[in-house]
Amino acid sequence: MKKILYAILVSVFLLPNLAKAQENAGVVADMWSYPVIYKYDEQVKWYFDLSGSTWAQGEDIYLWIWSPSEPDAGNWEDSSDFAKLTWEHDFVWSFTLTPTTYFNVTPEAIAASAGFWFRLKNDNGTKQSEVANMPYQSFESFYTANELIRSYPEHPTLDGGISILFNANLAPGFENATSVHFHSGMNTWAVLQEYQAWLPDIVEKTKLKNLGNGFWKMDLIPSQYYNNIPDGFVFENITFIFVKDDWAATTPDQVIYAGEVTPPPPPVFRFFPQHISKKDFLGIIRNNNEPGINTLTYSITAGSVAINGSFSGGTAEIKGFVNLPSALQNVNVTSIHVIVKDNTDRTISEVDIPLKTLD
Repeated sequence: MKKILYAILVSVFLLPNLAKAQENAGVVADMWSYPVIYKYDEQVKWYFDLSGSTWAQGEDIYLWIWSPSEPDAGNWEDSSDFAKLTWEHDFVWSFTLTPTTYFNVTPEAIAASAGFWFRLKNDNGTKQSEVANMPYQSFESFYTANELIRSYPEHPTLDGGISILFNANLAPGFENATSVHFHSGMNTWAVLQEYQAWLPDIVEKTKLKNLGNGFWKMDLIPSQYYNNIPDGFVFENITFIFVKDDWAATTPDQVIYAGEVTPPPPPVFRFFPQHISKKDFLGIIRNNNEPGINTLTYSITAGSVAINGSFSGGTAEIKGFVNLPSALQNVNVTSIHVIVKDNTDRTISEVDIPLKTLD
């Protein structure tokens, strides 16, 4: 807890030019890495989901990180090229690094630090995200767990990464292995990626990473690793064996079951209250917004009067209230025409709302 509080305080004190106008781009909606688990001296790709923020697709974004060290120190108003993120697709950006190299510290120093604390920013520092911490999944417990295999996550998805650990010390015949390979198929061997020792590209594709002392790791994304996935495929499991060298030994069949993919709830739009008069504020609310939808604009026509405006929010909710009493106090109308659009210019609602007659 002290480390976390320290990291947050440092983020405040280190932020230069606080007097300069700053745009808060919002929170980082989600973060993950590939490989899912990795050593601090292993290359990794960090991913940042910025849906629900005010960042635009393809916008130039930079990493400003101060823990476990501050590689781009002193460059808040002009970020270095090495700190620039890569736009992947939609509202996802990535950053590739080897932590020990990027931070110029030892694995032990990273492990003893407060973690990976950062903000995302534009080049000149006038726009920034909330403070965030890239999660790190330690797998040290596997070395003493006496388990043959372990997967991260326990139940993978078709499009998500998975890291599979293998303790060859517990597999008869795997002593002194020079390589270990992944012979596998999805849905109980229905979609295959065989280990074919006579094909160099397949040898490389199926090869596990040697972690030393008889421990090995396989990293993959099922939808990218397996070829010829049929349309409408429903991912149920990965069934596999590990193979020593050129089929010198094998493990029994192993199975990792897929996780359920829960679709997000549909968007919900409403006006509040349901019955209004000229003396009421009109609430406009939309929940469960799609990625990238962060602003609603409204255009209200009441006779000769036009009321226009907008308000912003995030994936969970965009909400605002329109001051009808001020705009309509001298207007004799019995209904208003309301058009609501999102930040992609898509019409969310167009409706005539009757106004209650006041006594």
